[in-house]
Amino acid sequence: MFDELLTRGVEAIYPNKEFLEKKLAGGKPISIYLGIDPTGPTLHLGHATVLNKLKKFQELGHKVILLIGDFTATIGDPDKLSVRVPLSKEQVHKNAKLYKKQASIFLKFSGKNKAELVYNSAWLAKMRFEEILNVLSKTTVDQILKREMFQRRVAENRPIYLHEFLYPVMQGYDSVVLDVDGEIGGNDQTFNMLTGRALMKELLGKEKFVMTMKLLVDPDGKKMGKTEGNMITLTDSPAEMFGKVMSWSDGMIVSAFELCTDVDTHKIDNIKKELVTGANPRDIKMRLAREIVTVYHGEKEAKKAEEDFVDTFSKGGVPDEMPGVTVSPGAALADVLLGQKIIKSKTDWRRLIKDGAVNIVSHGDYGPNGDSNQKITDPLFVVMKTATFKVGKRRFIKVLVK
Repeated sequence: MFDELLTRGVEAIYPNKEFLEKKLAGGKPISIYLGIDPTGPTLHLGHATVLNKLKKFQELGHKVILLIGDFTATIGDPDKLSVRVPLSKEQVHKNAKLYKKQASIFLKFSGKNKAELVYNSAWLAKMRFEEILNVLSKTTVDQILKREMFQRRVAENRPIYLHEFLYPVMQGYDSVVLDVDGEIGGNDQTFNMLTGRALMKELLGKEKFVMTMKLLVDPDGKKMGKTEGNMITLTDSPAEMFGKVMSWSDGMIVSAFELCTDVDTHKIDNIKKELVTGANPRDIKMRLAREIVTVYHGEKEAKKAEEDFVDTFSKGGVPDEMPGVTVSPGAALADVLLGQKIIKSKTDWRRLIKDGAVNIVSHGDYGPNGDSNQKITDPLFVVMKTATFKVGKRRFIKVLVK
């Protein structure tokens, strides 16, 4: 009965799948929450995967809660290699400003069985030191040191600060305050969610289930998110979404259908077979891009984005919409692209030049005999006249010289 709910996109369920099946079969609504730290102004496809699963619970009549970690975001979830730069309260609240609107693509915040929106500063900012000590006394240093990122820091002789130790405990305490039946999140949050599960047992004598979701990752195993700089945000335009999906590797197609769409699982099985038996991955990826854009912008906009993509990239055209920047004559193109985040680094730039992947596509004055679409071969190339540049397969920028 609950097979797809408990398996599609799901990596693990704690304490086990049977525990959650029994709760769902009990006939009473359960409460489940998702916590998101507002470390950036937009939600992305990784958030959407979990929000869509939370939506399924809401549609079945269960109570769902979206928690904005406005307090924990000022601490920062520890990173493997270095201490995160702390965010101010002002930055955090500015980042979270549109989260409810973006989450509303999936969750209903009005009407019958509406989703609840809470902020953890409501309790964490008010805790007395005595209360904090009581919570900390339920967690050992050994428990926290089991976190892989801390083990790596120790192995590489990198510092670990006390406030970083507190992060998973404070995030875990959210579960205690909300007194929920369960929590859902990406598998990168497994440690924090299980810390909350342990705290609930200690402080409330209650078992909390944890559902961890698979992450959409690129061929290098890096998650599609803010940190990696390769995310699709929920505020991206139809053209941006479509183009980014088409830039994904063929190896991401099947997992993206599972995690980012509601396409029937039997149809996804057929897609797997088609890819094995020689179907053109590009055609299947076009369908994937249509499905994803339709979720956020509707079928009409998805169709238009596909047509524009075909016109621009399959027929060698230039898109109508692209980023633009104004520079002074003699600006180094590498610095311009780096400043506009079209390229990630100077190393990335040198690789693109070596591969012949940087072109002037719309200003004849640069090309021999007035021709456009000239490859740039000099890594020290400077911009002297207004032109449109194509970087890689689908990145365009117009550089206006004044």
